[in-house]
Amino acid sequence: MTRAVTPGSYDPVTNGHLDIVERAAKLFDEVVVAVMINKNKRTLFSVEERMDMLRDCTKQWPNVRIDSWHGLLVDYCRENDIQAIVKGLRAVSDYDYELQMAQMNHQLTGVDTLFMPTNPLYSYLASSLVKEVATYGGDVSSLLPPQVEQRLQQRLAETR
Repeated sequence: MTRAVTPGSYDPVTNGHLDIVERAAKLFDEVVVAVMINKNKRTLFSVEERMDMLRDCTKQWPNVRIDSWHGLLVDYCRENDIQAIVKGLRAVSDYDYELQMAQMNHQLTGVDTLFMPTNPLYSYLASSLVKEVATYGGDVSSLLPPQVEQRLQQRLAETR
């Protein structure tokens, strides 16, 4: 069985994230969407909330599983017999950063990273940008699954 992981913070999950997950699900027997826990990163949603949103948004793909991890991604790969890391690339600036991580991960464990260019529809899309636009009342309905947009709007209303 070939397994891949698509790591990220997913705060919140966007249509761009889901595009990468769907495409990876067509290439691998199992894809794990790993919500990476970074104590230094301030998030709007808890790990459990992000995992719930991801479960809801990926239920149409039976070979996609949701998990979380705190620590080195390569350790997660080793413990779960995962052969590849799949990362979406939006721009050259993403490549510069991701290439260094991919090379380090390969050096540490031999796990390969596959870069998948994002759909041009989502090349500008980032969770942080979506949150900022939504905070100021901008329309983000085309950027998120409807159930995620609803949760985002509820959360922002709670924080006002």
